[in-house]
Amino acid sequence: MSAADAPPIVFVHGTRFSAAQCSPQLAALREEFPVAAVDLPGHGARSGQPWSLKAATEIIAAAVQALDRGPALIVGHSLGGYAALEFARHRPGELRGLVLAGASAATGGARALPYRGLAGLVPRVSAQRLTRWNDRFLRRRYPPEVVGATIRSGYAFHTLPAAWGDVLGRFDAGAMRHVVAPVLILNGERDTVFRAGERESARAHPNARIELIPRARHLANFDAPDVFTDAVRRFARQLPARS
Repeated sequence: MSAADAPPIVFVHGTRFSAAQCSPQLAALREEFPVAAVDLPGHGARSGQPWSLKAATEIIAAAVQALDRGPALIVGHSLGGYAALEFARHRPGELRGLVLAGASAATGGARALPYRGLAGLVPRVSAQRLTRWNDRFLRRRYPPEVVGATIRSGYAFHTLPAAWGDVLGRFDAGAMRHVVAPVLILNGERDTVFRAGERESARAHPNARIELIPRARHLANFDAPDVFTDAVRRFARQLPARS
């Protein structure tokens, strides 16, 4: 693949985080690919913006257009993965490939009940306490070079009820039928909740495959940043040339 044909890559973060979640991947890939990461509505620099999947789609589209290299590979983690599926449905001409990380589980039915409960519980706990819990968890589990930017960027707990309220009940394997580009379903091996549905999602698309990151959980790009990045890099290199 020539430098001129290297696909632009746009990263879309998960629940409560911001574009900073993707810092390890941006640093590792920017010499080979045009890269960007977005803040979803209600997150990061867009903390004051109301959440909606429509707004999320427009934000992703603006990032693709700003890179000015044609259709992009979109890499979405968790909430960002479902936003990326919505983008793929409504902006097929701007999509060159799709990586769904921790976002292959259907968001309806009995499996969604714990997340509905969590979305209702979060507003009852102070943001200060939630911040302390998240900071402590990330610092104990990951080195500062992996999560330092995420911790400094803070968390969007106030947006969680609206975001998951919008996503729950909306996505299942059928959403893959709206994706016109190749798909990599990239899950942590131990992400038992969000791996649910990965096989159904792969079967629903003519050009999708599953790749598991050994020993990683839901935050796979933190658990194994180099392995996660390498999977994205290999997938990007294998994408068909622009027509």
